[in-house]
Amino acid sequence: MTTAPRSSPLRRLADLLTGASGLWILLAAVAAAVVVGSFVQGVEPQRLLSLLVRGVMLGGILALGAIGLSLIFGVLNLPHFAHGELMTLGAYLAFFLVLLLPSGAPLGPFSFGIEFLIAVAVVAPAVGALSYGLDRGVYRPLRARGSAPIYLAMSSLALAFGIRSVVYLVWGADFRFFYPGRARPAFELFAGIRVRPDQLFILGLALVLIVAVYLLLERTKLGKAMRATADNAELARVAGIDTERVVAFTWMLGGSLAAIGGAMYGLDAQMRPEMGWWLLLPLFASVILGTIGNPYGALAGALIIGIVWQVSTAFLNPAYGPGVAFLLMILVLLVRPEGLFGARGKRA
Repeated sequence: MTTAPRSSPLRRLADLLTGASGLWILLAAVAAAVVVGSFVQGVEPQRLLSLLVRGVMLGGILALGAIGLSLIFGVLNLPHFAHGELMTLGAYLAFFLVLLLPSGAPLGPFSFGIEFLIAVAVVAPAVGALSYGLDRGVYRPLRARGSAPIYLAMSSLALAFGIRSVVYLVWGADFRFFYPGRARPAFELFAGIRVRPDQLFILGLALVLIVAVYLLLERTKLGKAMRATADNAELARVAGIDTERVVAFTWMLGGSLAAIGGAMYGLDAQMRPEMGWWLLLPLFASVILGTIGNPYGALAGALIIGIVWQVSTAFLNPAYGPGVAFLLMILVLLVRPEGLFGARGKRA
């Protein structure tokens, strides 16, 4: 049996950077709107550039959750509504470990010490294992009974409320901070752009993890098996791929990325029990904008959502930021109902 040849990993990366139809046109349109808006409302260019950096950082955090959400949907055809709560749980578990571990001096210009990195390194696989446990305990039995996708989706929604209730019971409803009162002064990068060192760390870590996921999907047998299973699970099973192993790793990878993203968001802003719920809609918007089931599209969609969300606050009340991002998603879907990467199929 012969199969159609796949494009090389370098070609896939080139498609991601330059070949997604409409992606660069969309970014150019956003940039033009920002320039025009800055002249009309007199917004300083330095502020716009700072918001742009902030948007890229927020997009990196959203990408960590959106990539896992996209992989889960691609492999299992499940819109996992509990994914945002896994981000919340990861943040609070990391916070719990930071309190337990001996507090060290801040690492260089950052607000956190080595105990924070240790906490994140421990919590990520723990939440990944919990994510797989949810599949074994809830979703897998439902799939075995032939339950309709709507029942799986509603089960994930119920789990989301359950996880959030546990967070309320253990940590309460108050806002939490990893390092309250510890100064995190911003410094100037160039051209008047001011960012906090923690934000640069978050962006750098997000980029490293995104590259690692790309290499996993493109250069390893397991990653190729994940893409094959997402394309056609039955055909992958006939070809000898252990789809159950693929499902297990997909849950563990998605849960681990969600936990790291939640901890990074909590470090940059603050933690509250409903933070995952508020992040869930931008996560789904990123996945839909970049084409459902396409992890590379989820990355692009997350960056666009993050940038538009932050830059729009220069012209509008910050409360409207998510609304502007969703409006952009709707406008794009009116032109390209399959998403930015849809023309190349389910997989980039």
